[in-house]
Amino acid sequence: MNTSTSTGRTRINRAERRSELIDATIDCLARYGYEGTTIGVVAEAVGMSRGIVNFHFETKEQLLLETLRFLSDEYRDHWRAALAQAGPSAAERLWAMVLADFDRRICTPRKLAAWCAFRGEAKARPTYRSMCNDTDQENLGVVADLCAELVPAGIDAHKLARAIVCMLEGLWLHLMIAPKNLSREEARDVAASHLAIVLPEHFMPSGPIPAVRSSLGRPLPEAQPS
Repeated sequence: MNTSTSTGRTRINRAERRSELIDATIDCLARYGYEGTTIGVVAEAVGMSRGIVNFHFETKEQLLLETLRFLSDEYRDHWRAALAQAGPSAAERLWAMVLADFDRRICTPRKLAAWCAFRGEAKARPTYRSMCNDTDQENLGVVADLCAELVPAGIDAHKLARAIVCMLEGLWLHLMIAPKNLSREEARDVAASHLAIVLPEHFMPSGPIPAVRSSLGRPLPEAQPS
């Protein structure tokens, strides 16, 4: 047997097993909450022995920390990808970031519940707080930079960005607490309408207002909504 091939398969299998355990932990957080999510509960949920779980994650704290890291990395990678694929204007890029928050790969009941569980513990756990804060600050900084390109002089772009981010967090919380009263699609439409209200020169509820270009190809002032 080729030793390097065997080692490679072992690494892949171990990575897959860890990923499976993290996925099960998200389910358990959504179902049982933070305190109810133990190594034993996760082991039972995934159909493994507690010893196998401990082989990959020695403690509950390590398992939960890696689960939070997974959620943070997934969220950051998702909105970064949306930003990279958006059009060149600040309005198009901000629109892409807002819509990314309600993508079905990110905005699911189980993941929202897991996020809320971690944030509820963040005040008492510096590691959680630091990780959540790093994720939040990077996102807020990008939104603030985009807002700075869209608002007229004299308007505090950072405050506007914080209002937009808090609006999105509020919709996530509402989706988690009362999903029967607000669907993911409705929440996305609320966020889009909010952009149209706070930045009417750049957005309609259906999306960014297209820029009108001159015959020379230079952007002219954006059309106003009728």
